[in-house]
Amino acid sequence: MSESAPVPASTAPAAPATAATAATIVEPFFDPVTATVTYVVHSGRGSVCAIVDPVLDYDPKSGRTSTESADRVIAFVREYALAVHWLLETHAHADHLSAAPYLKQQLGGKIAIGEHIRHVQGVFRAVFNLGATLVADGSEFDHLFKDEERFEVGPLAARAMHVPGHTPADLAYQIGDAVFVGDTLFMPDVGSARCDFPGGDAHTLYRSVRKLLEMPGETRLFVCHDYPTADSRGPSFETTVSAQRRGNIHLNDGVTEEAFVQMRSARDRTLAMPNLILPSIQVNIRAGRMPEPEDNDVRYLKIPMNVL
Repeated sequence: MSESAPVPASTAPAAPATAATAATIVEPFFDPVTATVTYVVHSGRGSVCAIVDPVLDYDPKSGRTSTESADRVIAFVREYALAVHWLLETHAHADHLSAAPYLKQQLGGKIAIGEHIRHVQGVFRAVFNLGATLVADGSEFDHLFKDEERFEVGPLAARAMHVPGHTPADLAYQIGDAVFVGDTLFMPDVGSARCDFPGGDAHTLYRSVRKLLEMPGETRLFVCHDYPTADSRGPSFETTVSAQRRGNIHLNDGVTEEAFVQMRSARDRTLAMPNLILPSIQVNIRAGRMPEPEDNDVRYLKIPMNVL
């Protein structure tokens, strides 16, 4: 995929927005290594914010983590005097480790995900043989959202939308006039995410996407990843309901459910596992927390053999 220089910070308003005038301001931070976009969502300088899908840098060759990506987010939050109330995960990612615990330590906020994470925890608790170290009740997270649960990001009204299919626990977050769709949709020329992870289902993903695309055509949609299919464009993160309905190569208005399922199932059979699925999943189902150190003060991740 094409790499890009870090996305520059946009100019935020000089004063906090009020409930009557609040606009949803979205600041993207693209990580070219994992093709992940982290978002800071706020309503102006000095306002409350939410951080969506933060990335912890991880080198699989050495097993070392670093915080360069997260530190860019921290610098932006501090520059604009934002107060972090939420650290929102759209799902337990298989392609990057979450930086949510580090950001919580530095900036505060509650780490949240959908309540169906319990199901995902149960599946991977068995895969990694985690036993008593993971209860699979979601208690590692500060908050578990129910479908259609309402919340606020300062003056911005928000809701959590259960959009399973990629995994059983995927959420989209609507904050003001912006919707953060996670891996439910990609940019129109990229299409859709795979559905062959445990608990994934192409029929379910199709119905989740139609739920999103029933929103008004001008609704802004922000994707979690971008994988440009041609060298003619760099990474892109923002689209609209109308653009998706008109032009998504997998899920436009002319594609039936059966046609999508046939295409998605055939495509998924050709895909390799994500490079970071084994370290990512066992960390992310714990809300981004690493395993406890062993008696030599070293933390260890497990590599299950011949399972996935």
